[in-house]
Amino acid sequence: MAGRAYSTEAVVLRSIRLGEADRVLHLYTEAHGRVGAVAKGVRKTKSRFGARLEPLSHVELVLHRGRGELQTVTAAQLVRSHREAREDYYRFSVGMIAAEAMLRLFSEEEANARAFTALTRFLDLLDNAPHVAERPTLDPLGLAFQLKLLWLAGYLPHVSACAECGAEQEPLVGYSTRAGGAVCARCAAATEALALASDGIAGIEALLARPLADASKIGLSERARRDALRVIAASYEYHGGFRLRTLSA
Repeated sequence: MAGRAYSTEAVVLRSIRLGEADRVLHLYTEAHGRVGAVAKGVRKTKSRFGARLEPLSHVELVLHRGRGELQTVTAAQLVRSHREAREDYYRFSVGMIAAEAMLRLFSEEEANARAFTALTRFLDLLDNAPHVAERPTLDPLGLAFQLKLLWLAGYLPHVSACAECGAEQEPLVGYSTRAGGAVCARCAAATEALALASDGIAGIEALLARPLADASKIGLSERARRDALRVIAASYEYHGGFRLRTLSA
């Protein structure tokens, strides 16, 4: 495919300065999944598409694939700017956590229509999302999106029965990354599970089962949100071997 141009929708996940006028963009595209690209001259005041390539922007791009790893942006049109999210510190912080999660969980140049749809849906909701948590890391919309990304990446947290022994009637008291879900008291000791409150497990189950649009309406306690965050962070580290910088900022 070297030397060919193609059109695709994309979301700008990260933008890094390159030289005096260019930027390197980390994109999640509808056509090819994760893509790295250079936007030449984008930082010049007379750039024809600089303002369209800000982080979290949903754009229609023409990309040219050359011989190197980075492709080149040759045209850009806004689909949705998501300026509302970008200009609000709380929402922007939630958005950048989601963007980093996309970068780390879906790191291959391989199309995933469900992941792209989930990302654009999340950003549409983020524009008007209320400030309902003490910290952006505990925002229910952000937590719901990350849990759904883990599911799409093949790491679905099982929380309806003990993930270790399969018991359905035993109370679930912890989360085992090795077993891939919530565990009963007997299995929690054997698997060195994270201790979780009952409303934490119920909250994770609700965030997974309900649409993203309902995340802020579920009424999660702060303990439940903290438990969900602990499960998400532990899953990243166990399954992917990484920690999100944005979760510790």
